[in-house]
Amino acid sequence: MSDEVVTPGQAPRAVGVRAPWEAVPAGLRAAVEGHLDARIVAAETQLGGFSPGVAARLRLAGGRRAFVKAVSAAQNPDSPRIHRSEARVARALPSQVPAPRLLADFDRDGWVVLLFEDIEGRTPAQPWRPAELARVMSVVGDLAAVLTPSPVDVPPVTESHAGSFHNWRDIAAAHAAGTDDLAGLDPWAVGHLGALAELEAGWAAGAAGDTLAHGDLRADNLLLTPDGRVVVVDWPWASRAARWFDLLLMLPSVRMQGGPPPQQLFDAHEVAAGADPDAVTAVLAAFAGYLLGSARLPAPPGLPTLRPFQAAQGVAALEWLRSRTGG
Repeated sequence: MSDEVVTPGQAPRAVGVRAPWEAVPAGLRAAVEGHLDARIVAAETQLGGFSPGVAARLRLAGGRRAFVKAVSAAQNPDSPRIHRSEARVARALPSQVPAPRLLADFDRDGWVVLLFEDIEGRTPAQPWRPAELARVMSVVGDLAAVLTPSPVDVPPVTESHAGSFHNWRDIAAAHAAGTDDLAGLDPWAVGHLGALAELEAGWAAGAAGDTLAHGDLRADNLLLTPDGRVVVVDWPWASRAARWFDLLLMLPSVRMQGGPPPQQLFDAHEVAAGADPDAVTAVLAAFAGYLLGSARLPAPPGLPTLRPFQAAQGVAALEWLRSRTGG
């Protein structure tokens, strides 16, 4: 593939509101230095991603580098649990997985701190460039090969996503009860709400599998290194799922950010070979419902940019779903 830019999309940026390194209490910063056995001489906040906590590249005395993630319930009540989950997965990932190595993690004074090796790299260009997208699609295949069967004890996707993949059924029930006027929903979704709720109900059986899925593959969770590697960061949502689960969840964001139609990429990819079409459609319906239903809710504490990002992905996912169902 050439390196020319693909069709641009008008996508919201995956940028949250990060707390600066200086927001970490002094005693906690000293503890980080203790774990790294070096004095921190500079910290550069990284803006990508949605966590409201600290995410910073640290430069240490002597020239070494590290990456720190730190959060407390004051930034978002759910974030400490998410960081602890990420640490559990990161500790257990096999060395063949292209992910940053976890150096240390600890809880102190209400904060959860994770220290990783610092990766020299950048996120993929937006809109997507074909050559970079090809690199990433290749890594999606590599991950499925290395991570099947799952080498890490994580929940099955039927458990990890049970609280998320029910929005069409919830919306339909609320509409039937007269408590949801469907304001803001796509007209096609409104006209097919019953069918969408029925499709969504089959997602759990469709998504089941024994591949360790990242669960949140997007451009802002990928680093392209100067030596040609693709490094996958942020693993708190890992679960056991179908080999194609990560690919399916990633493709609406690719489309949103100027990439090719999802169906084109999905059908051509090795991890989708032999996938049950009905299972794929059910999971896609559930994911589209999750995105579009979540986008109608108020922003979570500390994450003011999340809902527009979900809405834009939802538009792409629904477009794909319509093409699969002949809508």
